[in-house]
Amino acid sequence: MRYRILSSEVVAHVWSRVHRVVVRQRRADGSEEELIREVIDHGGAAVVLPIDPARGMCLLVRQMRAGAFFAGHHEPLLEACAGLLDDDDPETCARREALEELGCRVHDLTFVLKAFATPGAHTEFLHFFTARYGPEDRIAAGGGVAHEGEDIEVVEMPLAEAHALIATGGIVDAKTIILLQHAWAERPALP
Repeated sequence: MRYRILSSEVVAHVWSRVHRVVVRQRRADGSEEELIREVIDHGGAAVVLPIDPARGMCLLVRQMRAGAFFAGHHEPLLEACAGLLDDDDPETCARREALEELGCRVHDLTFVLKAFATPGAHTEFLHFFTARYGPEDRIAAGGGVAHEGEDIEVVEMPLAEAHALIATGGIVDAKTIILLQHAWAERPALP
């Protein structure tokens, strides 16, 4: 075995668990070394991009993200709706988050892919979905869950405009870029 975890200790636990992990690595040349890394663990998540194909619209959220803010991006991020799985399966989570954050019921939830978000330091494994909605599905205000510290603005915009924001830097969130690129490529298949 080239890699082995020698030890792991929780060094912080507020919103996520931060582990200090010591890994033994056997390099390609046969030499061995120990690496010390911090790993952030807060479980899996689901992300969903609702699309209204009849009107060519999509629903996004705008919110402050502490990591981006800390890195110098002081504007709230425009992104696809997402949330931690908690004890739900990915589909249930995607529907729950759409209702909590967007105030929207979603239909025809379609699995796109699953991938690690930032595998160098996070355990988060994302489940990506697109879904359909119409104006009649906007049944609540959205905005997130206040006791979780969420202060989310719901943004409805043309899919073409959202896709164009990737090139101009208006959307810099990787999960959102992935779903918008997928939706843009699939748009001829949309009714």
